[in-house]
Amino acid sequence: MPEATPTALDALLDLLDLERIERDIFRGESRSALVPRVFGGQVAAQALVAAGRTVPEDRLAHSLHAYFLRPGDPGAPIVYSVDRIRDGRSFTTRRVVAVQHGQPIFHLSASFQTYEEGLDHQYDMPAAPDPESLPTPAEMLPRHLPREVADRLIEARAAVDLRYADVPPWGSVGQPREPRSQVWFRTNGKLADDPLLHVVLATYVSDMTLLDSILLAHGRGGWAVGDVVGASLDHAMWFHRPFRADEWLLYDQESPTASGGRGLGQARIYTQDGRLAISVIQEGVVRVPR
Repeated sequence: MPEATPTALDALLDLLDLERIERDIFRGESRSALVPRVFGGQVAAQALVAAGRTVPEDRLAHSLHAYFLRPGDPGAPIVYSVDRIRDGRSFTTRRVVAVQHGQPIFHLSASFQTYEEGLDHQYDMPAAPDPESLPTPAEMLPRHLPREVADRLIEARAAVDLRYADVPPWGSVGQPREPRSQVWFRTNGKLADDPLLHVVLATYVSDMTLLDSILLAHGRGGWAVGDVVGASLDHAMWFHRPFRADEWLLYDQESPTASGGRGLGQARIYTQDGRLAISVIQEGVVRVPR
């Protein structure tokens, strides 16, 4: 039988499968994003892979806190150095520094915990349309962007089925509205049952749209149309409950504030049956070009 053609998801999983070059040192490849730097979600996901590979399998990621220090060079590999900060009875802490050309470009701290029972409550899942009723990226993006830009964005996100519940920022330029947006997402293909893999994929996707809600408040189209200049500054995630990244997840996002050339995005990610799986906060540079 002929070999199956690799999919975009296969390519992404290969990108996230780091090479171990020392006990706590890993190397990852890079690839170009829509802008001439490495996509921040890729660096965060690879750093979490590096951290997770130094942690016992029965300890699951429950939080990460990260800073983007310098733009990544998509033409060069990234070296991830893991510092084993703490191995306690219930919690394990790791610090990861990503280096290119002899300089740190990214810093991550991640915490892992053994499973235990405890108090349980959550915010209710907000109303949202059925993801299957929403247009696919291939159907929606060409409606709002020049064909070349739409094709590049579709290719860059081909491993993920990401569906906007409303018109994205670049589809409503010049029309300020409530700084809130919703997208449904899942990987374009099934994943293995490794819990770390699903957390890593959610981390990768979480950097794609979180700052969009800032743009909505000001009627800006964003990076796709070039009416703002932006970059992620920091990123924090808390993983509350088990989930699968190959099943629909609702990314409910909002921006409480923007000032001083920076904007804040915050979000909750729910499973389709209403469980609050992840909380996310990110600050980014958001500047209007002169």
